[in-house]
Amino acid sequence: MRQNFIRRSTGVMHTNKEKTPIDRATLLAEANTLIKNHDDYLQGIEATDVEQKNGVLVFRGDYFLDDEGLPSRKTTAVFNMFKYLAHELSDKYSLKD
Repeated sequence: MRQNFIRRSTGVMHTNKEKTPIDRATLLAEANTLIKNHDDYLQGIEATDVEQKNGVLVFRGDYFLDDEGLPSRKTTAVFNMFKYLAHELSDKYSLKD
């Protein structure tokens, strides 16, 4: 199967491949499995919501801010994990609900 490649402004290569429609609950379950199996997993990191913006899946969850509402060490880990999920899953799936 031949795939066409498009270079986006981010410099990342994406394919013009059909995405599989997936419901929110199933996608979150898969995302949380990826999180727990990741080498950088920290206890408590969990994706609790997802939306699709311009073809990119955007994951949300607790960002573990400190008592003053400022980012903590865990905040950076959560951000990086959700970015990882977007890269891993956005080319595979489209949110159907």
